[in-house]
Amino acid sequence: MMISTKGRYALRVMIDLAEHNSGGYIPLADIADRQEISEKYLESIVSMLSKKGMVDALRGKGGGYRLNRTPDQYTVADILYVTEGSLAPVACLEPGAKTCERASYCRTLDMWKQLYELITRFFSGVTLADLIADKSGGDFVI
Repeated sequence: MMISTKGRYALRVMIDLAEHNSGGYIPLADIADRQEISEKYLESIVSMLSKKGMVDALRGKGGGYRLNRTPDQYTVADILYVTEGSLAPVACLEPGAKTCERASYCRTLDMWKQLYELITRFFSGVTLADLIADKSGGDFVI
């Protein structure tokens, strides 16, 4: 499984919003500067986050983006689902995938299912609050 650049940048945006959460809207240009990511590229990411109800958006003077929940109410899994669609390690476990004709005798299917459960459980157990609490860059406790 590989998380795309969009997924990694979405996490960075959400962490940035959580760290600079004063209740007001944060201009995208400020986020782009702090994160050293193209504002144009971030526009597509925050648009996805906004459409999925992860952030509030306000256009015009004084506009920008803000979290609409507290950081402990956002899991990494929730954020990655917006950009990645799925965290399945193999195509046959993707949501809506046809049942593989080999599923009944596949020697690896249970292994992939267990990996998928581990990934989902892990990312569902890490919140934005956990990530912003660990400013040292070391291990964090979840």
